[in-house]
Amino acid sequence: MSDSRTTGTASAPPVPLKVVKLRHPWRNVFAVIIVLLLVAFVVDAATRPAYDWPAVGKYVFDRRITMAALITLQLTVYSMIGAIVLGVVLAIMRLSPNPVLKAIAWGFVWLFRGTPVYVQLVFWGLLATIYPTLNIGLPFLPPIAQLPTDAALNTFWIAVIGLALNEAAYMSEIVRAGLLSVDRGQEEASTALGMSWAQTMRRVILPQSMRIIIPPTGNEVISMLKTTSLVTAVPFTQELYTRSRDISSETFNPIPLLIVASLWYLLFTSILMVGQYFLEKRFARGLTRIDAGAPVTTEAIQVQEAEARAKQSPADGESGERR
Repeated sequence: MSDSRTTGTASAPPVPLKVVKLRHPWRNVFAVIIVLLLVAFVVDAATRPAYDWPAVGKYVFDRRITMAALITLQLTVYSMIGAIVLGVVLAIMRLSPNPVLKAIAWGFVWLFRGTPVYVQLVFWGLLATIYPTLNIGLPFLPPIAQLPTDAALNTFWIAVIGLALNEAAYMSEIVRAGLLSVDRGQEEASTALGMSWAQTMRRVILPQSMRIIIPPTGNEVISMLKTTSLVTAVPFTQELYTRSRDISSETFNPIPLLIVASLWYLLFTSILMVGQYFLEKRFARGLTRIDAGAPVTTEAIQVQEAEARAKQSPADGESGERR
């Protein structure tokens, strides 16, 4: 004879939950329309004579184009290295308790963010006119050495300096936002451990702020790659866009050369986007996310909640029987 108390306390077996995905018919309709429009554009572009695809294939690996692409990549890398280093220094100056350093950093950001990069590059191109010689020595004393500006700096390095200084103003704000995102208690704990301000920034604050700094920095690198097309204002004419434009002026066929330049820009941008993805993934380790690589949707949350309840229900039943 079974005990009635045991029978009364026994729980019923869990009922499996059936999750029904929401249907979006109009989303499918719009997706089909977009795909059809894309296919129509590709077919039309493939047969339209104005694009001149044989000329695109002829010049895409032309030596002049490949050399210009390499120079464009060098401009991007050198400018971003200088901009990142200077941006970190400016961000730390903005957060420094020294009012003089704060004012200098704020003035730099105000000047270079408030004027167009093309205007700045024109000014840098006129550097030899404004300053014919570069004096090396202490202020208010006779110079130790004098160098002609044209001999000391060629147009390539003038373009790098102009791009780096402009980008440093934006990088400083990105780095400052990343530094401010770290909890104040981290700095207080480092001070309690006897770390200096410089050690705290290098070992505690900067590593934690990288997950905030990396995504916008990747966007700035991609933007810098495209901004190199403006260095013709220096004037520097060996980068990708200007070189392809010069070739098109000889062939009187600009459209294929524009496509060639665009293909090289897309190649470099794709490589940079892949590198940015892996950097973000590395510095985002330890964060709790439903899926770091996919958008968070209501359906995904409902599915995960249902799975969690289904896993917990058998355990609850067993615990009830034991009771």
